[in-house]
Amino acid sequence: MNNNQSVISDEFELNYCIKGQGTPILVVGSSVYYPHLFSENLYEKFQFIFLDHRGFVALPRTLTAEDYTLDKVLNDIEIARQSLNLNDFIILGHSGHAFMALEYAKKYPRHVQKVILLNSAPTNSEERQQQSFSFFNKTADSERKRQFEKDIALLDRDIQKDPERRFVHMCIRMGAQSFYDYTFNAAYMWNSVYTNMPIIDHLWGEAFGKLNLIQSLNDLNKPVFLGLGRYDYLVSPVSLWDSVDDTYINVTKVIFEHSGHNPMFEEPQLFDNTLIEWINER
Repeated sequence: MNNNQSVISDEFELNYCIKGQGTPILVVGSSVYYPHLFSENLYEKFQFIFLDHRGFVALPRTLTAEDYTLDKVLNDIEIARQSLNLNDFIILGHSGHAFMALEYAKKYPRHVQKVILLNSAPTNSEERQQQSFSFFNKTADSERKRQFEKDIALLDRDIQKDPERRFVHMCIRMGAQSFYDYTFNAAYMWNSVYTNMPIIDHLWGEAFGKLNLIQSLNDLNKPVFLGLGRYDYLVSPVSLWDSVDDTYINVTKVIFEHSGHNPMFEEPQLFDNTLIEWINER
């Protein structure tokens, strides 16, 4: 099944794309971007539902401060869940969307079976962002650093030409911090991805900086899969998660040694096998 539809929440038209059949996995983020990252193998075993949040859709009206809040995003997800009649599902959040997935599972736990968190730091505070950048400067090899400097030098030009896609340009130009293969160009994945920058700026710049996923895990009794990439310099180092150890009996933490920010794309066979085993056994 491959279906593209939309649901209306608070006047925002949230598109969703359905791929595959089986246990539903709701992927919060962009319905255009995220289908690129997962393998056809997974679509043969599970039903992936890729759902936009309001940071990836056109503005329906003039925004108020209330429209930016994480609570509004969580409510959007719940409206979509009801519309899709999801009564026993897995929620997945990658990168910044991990905050949305975990906070949703805490606020609306009734229908959530399990939670998948991929490639996020525990917090997006400014201090943590500086820590990640320092880790990159101290530990990345010289070729990777040269590639990063070459790419990031083009970012200002990209933004000046197309300021409304600032988030997209940043993601593309930071490829040397995002991928194990630091020469990989992910620009094609972002084609036709719409970005609503006022909402994205608030969520990533403010809301996610005030949250801490490790603290939030203490308030959740659902099974959690935590996937990290050893070469994911965007949210590095993986040691930020060291306190999530065997005492977190509901959390399965997996570090993918040859991946950056997208192990489902970079190590698909290992990622698929690991995730399938976790879903089926817990």
